[in-house]
Amino acid sequence: MDRRVDLWTTLTDPLIRQNPVTLQILGICSALAVTTSLATALTMSVSLTVVLTLSAGLVSTIRRHIPDTIRLIVQIVIVASLVIVIDQFLQAYFAEISRALSVYVGLITTNCLVLGRTEAYARHHAPLPAMVDAFGNGLGYSLILIVIGGLRELLGRGELLGTPILPLADAGGWFTPLSLMLLAPSAFFLLGLLVWAIRSVLPEQVEAPETTPPLQAEPAE
Repeated sequence: MDRRVDLWTTLTDPLIRQNPVTLQILGICSALAVTTSLATALTMSVSLTVVLTLSAGLVSTIRRHIPDTIRLIVQIVIVASLVIVIDQFLQAYFAEISRALSVYVGLITTNCLVLGRTEAYARHHAPLPAMVDAFGNGLGYSLILIVIGGLRELLGRGELLGTPILPLADAGGWFTPLSLMLLAPSAFFLLGLLVWAIRSVLPEQVEAPETTPPLQAEPAE
């Protein structure tokens, strides 16, 4: 029973309480770069989750056979090999989305979330907990990408996954697309608002101030 509770907590904590993007600020480069549409956000989410889960399982399986001096090289080789397979799969079956993602699929290899979980968790735990932790972090990462990608596409184009949702003004409707939502700064704004909203609901996620402001002297009477 304890094992099940631990695995469930390991899986669900990264969704909100320990989300790698909003709390740990990991993987935000791709979170900001590929969220111009829901389709690209979904594709990147699935790709990274698959790579993260499989790499964690592989690193955990051979963790006792990897010398410390070359562990990072081995981890990067494992991750890079999986990324190449994912990239080739996307080019073969989802060519249009692959072109939209451009180099960002390849950059999963250096994503700090992937290397961080393999180094900090998978290297010290058995394969099953390591893969559950990786899958949970992939889901947490995916949740943020899907929310931001959906909002940007909806407000920037009035559609989701290419399906019109809001009636556009140029077609006799009332909605005028916000072109700013398709530009890079909007992703920063939306991510910042999302972090603020989560930390307003969960104040324990707010970092302690690094410095204490000096006390102001009372004015002499």
